[in-house]
Amino acid sequence: MKKIKMTTPLVEMDGDEMTRILWKMIKDELLLPFIDLKTEYYDLGLVEREKTKDKVTFDSAYATQKYGVAVKCATITPNKQRVEEYNLSEMWKSPNGTIRAILDGTVFRAPILIDSIKPAVKNWKKPITIARHAYGDVYKATEHRVEGEGKAELVFTGKDGSVFRETIYDFECGGVLQGQYNKDSSIISFAHSCFKFAIDTKQDLWFSTKDTISKKYDQTFKLIFQDIYEKEYKEKFKELGIEYFYTLIDDAVARVIRSEGGYIWACKNYDGDVMSDMVSTAFGSLAMMTSVLVSPDGKYEYEAAHGTVTRHYYRYLKGEDTSTNPMATIFAWSGALRKRGELDGLSDLVDFADKLEAACIKTLDDGIMTKDLVGLVSEGYTATAVNSIGFIKAIRERLEASLA
Repeated sequence: MKKIKMTTPLVEMDGDEMTRILWKMIKDELLLPFIDLKTEYYDLGLVEREKTKDKVTFDSAYATQKYGVAVKCATITPNKQRVEEYNLSEMWKSPNGTIRAILDGTVFRAPILIDSIKPAVKNWKKPITIARHAYGDVYKATEHRVEGEGKAELVFTGKDGSVFRETIYDFECGGVLQGQYNKDSSIISFAHSCFKFAIDTKQDLWFSTKDTISKKYDQTFKLIFQDIYEKEYKEKFKELGIEYFYTLIDDAVARVIRSEGGYIWACKNYDGDVMSDMVSTAFGSLAMMTSVLVSPDGKYEYEAAHGTVTRHYYRYLKGEDTSTNPMATIFAWSGALRKRGELDGLSDLVDFADKLEAACIKTLDDGIMTKDLVGLVSEGYTATAVNSIGFIKAIRERLEASLA
């Protein structure tokens, strides 16, 4: 068959360990035979990041700003053990964090649903998308271990020389301190990304914090969201028949558990981190979770929500068979290709992305799965575990049939 043409390249960010192996399998089996693939390639593997002193990560983010759509493989964020293992000159920061900061983006994560795996919450029938504000808060906090008695103070010195000072606590014994921050500009970008994504996907948007306790910090989020909604998005939401509402996060958790799903739940940074894992696990697996970073000016970076699957990679290096789930990585590619096709007016590329995802779902519904999913199959369904390449080849068979 004639290969589908592309006009604008995707930014391709390669990664580490087992997901890097899957990345090549997916390209070789599911993409290159069918698409005249145009990408601007950046190797974000830890070896290359060390070699370039992490310049490659920054370059990939700037390229995403230029081209508008990127697809990213899972990467290592090194800890002390990884510094020694890879002989690094320093503990390089999270590539995801760097890219998010440059794009000023919000992370949207949603589960991939299949008939044979029912959610642990029995009334969930539609996907729940978590919108995570990926900036500041505890991830950028300054911490201090208090060893004895003393006064902890919050101090802010304005550029004009004005000083705000307030006692946090008079310590009578040892303890810990943590100071965190956020910025109006980042919260504004977060709000715009959430409202625009809700409009794009025609879903209700919920937002939750704890402003009854955090009367300045969390309330700032609440007020900015409400102001932007009223001024810029209220009429469009009404026109589409979708809803925006704010609630306390404890109330939101109760509502989520009782709901049928089918909405976007916007959360602050840590809340979104935790709740996306809860939602993905309740729907089945983190390997069955889509993830896209969306900037307020409409740049998109698609990735898998999970890590580099280190344990499987070590087995792979020993020559052992592995059954690693590639679904999230395949859907990162399909999401990026679909968005590229939409932006460039390439209906064939959009159609291919739809058929690739449908082939993945059909493979799973036919009972062909990686080992992590076999144990989750609902009563009345049968499943056969295959290795990673076997699973990808089964998807290719169904993809070829749908394209014929």
